[in-house]
Amino acid sequence: MVDLHTHSTASDGTYSPKELVRLAKKIGLNGLALTDHDTLSGLKEAFEEAKKLELPFLCGIEISVKYERQGHFHLLGYFLTPEIPEIEETLKKLQEARRKRNQKVVEKLQALGIDITYEELLRMGKGEIGRPHIARLLFEKGVVKNIQEAFEKYLKKGAPAYVPKSLLSPEEAISLILKAKGVPVLAHPVSLKLPEEELFSYIKQLKSSGLKGIEAYYTEHTKEFTEFLLDLAKELDLLITGGSDFHGENKPDIKLGVGFGNLKVPDECFTQLKQTLSF
Repeated sequence: MVDLHTHSTASDGTYSPKELVRLAKKIGLNGLALTDHDTLSGLKEAFEEAKKLELPFLCGIEISVKYERQGHFHLLGYFLTPEIPEIEETLKKLQEARRKRNQKVVEKLQALGIDITYEELLRMGKGEIGRPHIARLLFEKGVVKNIQEAFEKYLKKGAPAYVPKSLLSPEEAISLILKAKGVPVLAHPVSLKLPEEELFSYIKQLKSSGLKGIEAYYTEHTKEFTEFLLDLAKELDLLITGGSDFHGENKPDIKLGVGFGNLKVPDECFTQLKQTLSF
């Protein structure tokens, strides 16, 4: 099996890119992709380690996308090489927006009477700091009992310390990946929180904007929902991908390759994606 959705210390994971590749090799994965949030900075290290260990590897990224409904929209982009200059300028803007958002979240938490500083947050990670780092800091300071409680009580959409990000539209994000000769894939469709009929129509609309695939295999998808997505992908002629969304200790219940233990992404997802990138 393979895992095409993972995170490292370059964004909000707790394994370095090199450690992540070594873990994938250790547990016997037949293919891996690193898809950190809004950054390419971990790709070279992971790419070189995968080459050394002879582990099939794809470079990737995960971008948050503007979505006006209750859920959230993330777009995965896949590439053959770690150097992708076509998207660097846009990523710098997204990274700056992320930093400003973090500062506002900290200010909201302070206004709630929580003893937390931005300087403390910066010490929580080496890469792109995000809400998982804030959640972990709240946990380590004893404000919450676990990371999930931090999101539920303070950080999720609608919670008192939530701050929306400056985001690309779906069309802009898809176009960005395509211009860089990448493959844009809708991450975890369950997070869109749409009924199946609406979801079919929405993904069909996204395909007309250049979407090339959907993440059908995901640890939070039920067996029935996965089957629905597989049928949808076949009908719309979309690539099928899958991944655990591994973050290490920042999402401790999710294990590399198997998610909550219910995930198995077929090798064909990796090989078909790589073949598409090769053309």
